[in-house]
Amino acid sequence: MTEVKATLRYLQMAPRKVRLVADAIRGLDAPQAKLQLAHMPKRAALPLKKLLASCVANATHNFHLKEGELYLAHLRVDGGPMVKRTFPRSRGRADVKRKRMSHITLVLSEKIHG
Repeated sequence: MTEVKATLRYLQMAPRKVRLVADAIRGLDAPQAKLQLAHMPKRAALPLKKLLASCVANATHNFHLKEGELYLAHLRVDGGPMVKRTFPRSRGRADVKRKRMSHITLVLSEKIHG
């Protein structure tokens, strides 16, 4: 059973928002996940769709696997570094806004026939 991996790092989107889309496609077949992502209105769907396409390309080019035989074995969304910005508030105060980033790891695996 071959596993193919692709990662996306430093995506400027909060992990909490990316996980909403990741949970919807976790465990699906690769073509079915691609179709789901194409019709999803969330902003995180486009980077995940590109990452899935990259992982499928890795599988077909490097390991000579067929796209129809692949499924999402593992999909993890971790937090990356935060960029902190200060915003002025009333009475001379300042609030800190945290611009969060995500690291996404996608692993495709072959379906077991039998």
